[in-house]
Amino acid sequence: MNPKPNALPWLWLSAAVIVLDQLSKWWALSALQPAGVPHPVVPGLLNWTLAFNRGAAFSFLASSEGWQRWFFVLLAVVISAVLVVWLARTARRDWRTALPLGLIVGGALGNLIDRLHAAQVTDFIQVYYREWSYPVFNLADCGITVGAVLLIVFGLLAGKAKA
Repeated sequence: MNPKPNALPWLWLSAAVIVLDQLSKWWALSALQPAGVPHPVVPGLLNWTLAFNRGAAFSFLASSEGWQRWFFVLLAVVISAVLVVWLARTARRDWRTALPLGLIVGGALGNLIDRLHAAQVTDFIQVYYREWSYPVFNLADCGITVGAVLLIVFGLLAGKAKA
C-alpha cells in the first residue's frame, strides 16, 4: 500500500525564505553602514536601519551573558524539527497547513544561521510612524510572523467550517 504524498516538498518554501533572508542580510551588512543610521525608504513609515540582536523578538534576553545564543540555537533546531515532522504527517494537498509551516521553518533557520556564524541576528527593516517605532526586524522574522498568523487564521477558519 502506497502512503499518501506528504507535504515535505513544501520545504522548498523554507529554502526560498532562507536564501532571500540571507541575501537581504548580506546586502544590509554591505550597504547600511554604520549600524543605527536610518536610510529612508518611505518617509514617515519605513527605513532601512542596520541593527543587531543577540536576543529574540523585541531583544528579549539580548543583554544576557551569552548563554541565550545557544538557548535560541537549540530552540530553533527543536522547533524546526517538530515542524518538519508535522509536514511529514501532513497531506501534500493541505496547503493551509504546509504553507505556514514552510514559512516558519525558513524563518527559524534563517535566524539560526546568523546565530551560528555571528552570535547575533542581523536586522534592518524599521517600520515607524511619528514617535512610534516597531523594533527593527528582518525577512526571517517576516516568515515566522506571517507563518504563525496564517496557521492561526487557517486553524480558526477550519474550526468555523466544522461547526
